[in-house]
Amino acid sequence: MPDLAARLRGVIPPLVTPLDADGEVDVGSLRRLLAVQLSAGVHGVFLGGSTGEVALLDTEQRRTAVEVAVSEVAGAVPVLVGAVDTGTRRVIEQARGAQALGADAVVVTAPFYVHPHPDEIVQHYRLVRAAIDLPVVGYDIPSAVGARLTPEVVATLARERLVVALKDSSGDLAGFRETLRRVPTEFPVLTGSELVADVAVRLGAAGLVPGLGNVDPDGYLRLWHAARAGDLTSAGAEQDRLARLYAITQIPDRRRIGETAAALGAFKAAMALRGIIAHGRTNLPLLPLDDTEVKSIAEVLDELELGPVG
Repeated sequence: MPDLAARLRGVIPPLVTPLDADGEVDVGSLRRLLAVQLSAGVHGVFLGGSTGEVALLDTEQRRTAVEVAVSEVAGAVPVLVGAVDTGTRRVIEQARGAQALGADAVVVTAPFYVHPHPDEIVQHYRLVRAAIDLPVVGYDIPSAVGARLTPEVVATLARERLVVALKDSSGDLAGFRETLRRVPTEFPVLTGSELVADVAVRLGAAGLVPGLGNVDPDGYLRLWHAARAGDLTSAGAEQDRLARLYAITQIPDRRRIGETAAALGAFKAAMALRGIIAHGRTNLPLLPLDDTEVKSIAEVLDELELGPVG
């Protein structure tokens, strides 16, 4: 896609991977999800991110999700695909697969499990970039990877044109600001934050990549447009409303299930309640939400007047 970096602006949700009763990709639900996102006016979609349960997808699940997305989007907006794994050879294998399926870019973290040195992280991106004919987007998510794409590393990646943009899910606003200071003005830095998206845009974020955008893409689009127009009051009010919605991730009992199962289970339960996907299932080994938790999520949706879509 020509000049992809110039198109990496606005709201680009990291989509969930809907699953059927057998644990396979629910193609019908994924198509509905994509239709809802495109109808809302998103500026791109991201398959195989953390919200898409990238760490839990098998090869067939990943292939199906990307294939469906590329077909349904049909060039309307960029399709970004995660190539996330422990080492360079595995990432290159995934990236080549995404390229073969028609992805517009791959999204790549630092290697993990091996505690890489910053120089090894840069070398990782050099090798991935040399192995494919797709743009690469850097993905900083130290909570999952255990290593940072520091402002210094990002500046190197941008200078050597190893990545065309950065998705920052570090949760570090000071680091986010320093990264913006070090990279060229035209280099897109996207925030993965659900809760300080308005602040990130004010600091210079080129776009938003919020997992909660699966549940309420319209809310993040309203926030984006208001913040870009300098209407800080409206952007702040929308951010406050989205923070109330994000509270659904705190409903599941953490004494029973883990943080990932709670957050992704809450997103998927809310999406099922809104009729976006058929089921709220998460991938193995994550445990499901119980009926009481789903009922509490439904009450939050009712309070915020988020009913069925369409």
